[in-house]
Amino acid sequence: MRTLLVLATAALAVARASILENHDLSEDIQLYPANGQVNVNPDTQLKITFPSPPTISSLGKINVYDGEDNKLVDTLDLSIPFSPSPYGNGSTKANYTDTTKYQTNIIGGLDFYFNPIIVRNNTATIYLHNNKLTYGRTYLVEIEPGVLKVPGSSSSGESFNGFSRQKPWKFLTKPHGPRQGIRRVVVAADGSGDFNTVQGAIDWAPANSNNANHRTTTTILIKNGNYEELVFFQYKTNLVIRGEGRNGTVVGYPNNSAFNPPNRQGSSRRPAFSFRGVADVQLSGFTIINYFTGQAESLLSDGVRVVLDDMNLVGSGDALTTYGTMYIVDTSLRGDGDTVLGYASAYWLRCRIESFGPVTWTRTVQGIHGNVFVDSTIVGLANGGSSFARLPDNTGGVMDNWPYAEMVLIDTKTDGIIPEGWGPVQGPPFDSSSVRFWEFNTTDLRGEPVDMSMRLNVSRQLMLPRDKRIIEEYKNPANILGGWSPVVIEA
Repeated sequence: MRTLLVLATAALAVARASILENHDLSEDIQLYPANGQVNVNPDTQLKITFPSPPTISSLGKINVYDGEDNKLVDTLDLSIPFSPSPYGNGSTKANYTDTTKYQTNIIGGLDFYFNPIIVRNNTATIYLHNNKLTYGRTYLVEIEPGVLKVPGSSSSGESFNGFSRQKPWKFLTKPHGPRQGIRRVVVAADGSGDFNTVQGAIDWAPANSNNANHRTTTTILIKNGNYEELVFFQYKTNLVIRGEGRNGTVVGYPNNSAFNPPNRQGSSRRPAFSFRGVADVQLSGFTIINYFTGQAESLLSDGVRVVLDDMNLVGSGDALTTYGTMYIVDTSLRGDGDTVLGYASAYWLRCRIESFGPVTWTRTVQGIHGNVFVDSTIVGLANGGSSFARLPDNTGGVMDNWPYAEMVLIDTKTDGIIPEGWGPVQGPPFDSSSVRFWEFNTTDLRGEPVDMSMRLNVSRQLMLPRDKRIIEEYKNPANILGGWSPVVIEA
């Protein structure tokens, strides 16, 4: 075994020496991976840090070649527009007649428009198409002149000369990925972990059987850092994604329904982080941010027995969209209105929600529970106050105003909420007898009871002793979540 290790080390040294040949790069520019670096994770992003902020051109290509057979592995063509609305400020409607080719990446099996380069401060991060690189290969990066411009003597800046086929940016990936049977991996933006990106680790994670007798939990630990990437996965089970620190581990992306408008696949593509068809998934201890406004979720959760624990979610409209069953504990959420777009049965415990517009648009269907908040805090940020939930006029074919909408508040502290509490409820008259907009012991932030005299007439105030059984029922998560008694998996 020792002989094999010595041989492997020698081979890496030879590879590094070969890679470093013809290295000719200004000392003012920093590369990640470094030119000649070995043991690079295949999911790495490519980063160039300049002395001053660069700008992105709409011309030129970035090409990646396999250093052993010279085959083209990936191409980013900057002449292709990033999106119909690259700044997220255009139409949010589907345009099925648009035949324009946009920058497209397949993420978790779904196509997304994406930014091939993002500049933050002095660093340009290059996003190759997912899963193009593999283990144990040498890669040669060619960046054509003009792809990036840096401040110079001309008013438009000077072109970065890039890297040529003769003198490329070179690196060597790790010999192999995590060993078979490994159930805990580390994501680190600096390359010191098993993966550089959250998506890379999720793509690796097995899609475990949901057989109760053969469940093995896979844990992805994300080290502190800023992970600017679109995350999407589907059909994963028994997965824990845990940040090193709620405020120190940040996953985010600029995305919304204008940047990624609806397409014929039917899945929403506008969140920064989303998943569908999952079971027994837990997110713990990190922040998710959507950097765009509009219809721009931080998170879209579509699955059964999903746990959000100690999370910080920041989005815009529909900041959190929910389907299935969810247990949300010790989590904060901030959004611009309809902050929870709620189809799920969701039990919220000790959470804080801040919203510039209506806190929820609850779309509960018949036969299940909706949003239940216990020992939580809800703060309206709009001038004049926000409402807890609204039922707008959807009589154009969307469930006739959701007559089974449910949002129940138990022992909830509030601030910035309109005196009516709920609404508006719009549209032609409909049978609201099944709407459950209920409150028990709603207080201000000091714990003092709030004035209920102007509450909307479709809402109801629960009282003791009359409603003791109802209150006790709603305090038990299993009663809300179809019999599931959630347990948070600790670190």
